[in-house]
Amino acid sequence: MPNASRDLHHTARVLIHAMCLTLSLGFFQGCTTPQAETYTPRLGQVGKDVMWLPTRDELVTRLLKAADVTPTDEVVDLGAGDGKIAIAAALQFGARAWGIEYNKNLTALAQRNAQRAGVADRVHFIHGDIYTQDFSSATVVVMYLLEEINAQLRPTILAMRPGTRVLSNTFSMGDWEPDQVIHANTSTGYFWTVPAAVNGVWSITGLDSRGPATLRLAQRFQRIGGSLALGSEVQTLLGARLQGTDLHFSFVNTDGELKAVNAKVEGARLTGVVVGPYGMLESEPPVIKIAGERQSGMPLP
Repeated sequence: MPNASRDLHHTARVLIHAMCLTLSLGFFQGCTTPQAETYTPRLGQVGKDVMWLPTRDELVTRLLKAADVTPTDEVVDLGAGDGKIAIAAALQFGARAWGIEYNKNLTALAQRNAQRAGVADRVHFIHGDIYTQDFSSATVVVMYLLEEINAQLRPTILAMRPGTRVLSNTFSMGDWEPDQVIHANTSTGYFWTVPAAVNGVWSITGLDSRGPATLRLAQRFQRIGGSLALGSEVQTLLGARLQGTDLHFSFVNTDGELKAVNAKVEGARLTGVVVGPYGMLESEPPVIKIAGERQSGMPLP
């Protein structure tokens, strides 16, 4: 019997060591160390470049609504913290979402929060650096950083696909004016849309019976202006505006009628329609298809 007792104790020790090794390697889903499970970030704790402060719930919702987030979107949170924004994008709007977080403990906490919220199949977090991690696939970018960090990231963001929506808590983008300022109680957020590069000279067909027209556009982010040459006549564009890839302006044709152009920009080409004249009694104004190609231009600032 003494030998049997020693064998039993030896077997028990082996099993315990095996279980500890298995847990330490994380073979079982949800198994984490006690230290990781009890990790709680402190408000204002210092990270690589910023301190950790969570975005208020009401501002999270208003920011995502302003960007019109849908289940077809991929939302990325730069400096994801505890993951609340990416998780809200999935829970409230059905989007796929992920985050980049420099603090390893916060990254693990955010992933556990996604699991607890039941959205781990649509939300994940990367322990990485926002300056080096590629997030160009995202359709919505969210930030709660600092003005100078936004400025460093601005060239990367402006190089993303036109139409990408950008959200920031508290801090702006310098002289890149927001499309919308969002208020939620005492919190403020900003919304931008990455604009297509339209500055330069375009040749447009379909605008006028006299042949191709020359469209000259000057651009500062989403703010645009310019002129249109129809034959020997040059006129200033009316109501020129740009949102993402959508270009709009009005002009007066050879018959003195006010026409409006609604075009979609895709790289160095555009397609669209001319509608009008306005003020007529018909319920459906005549529509003319147009096409254009950029002859020269400069990149965005």
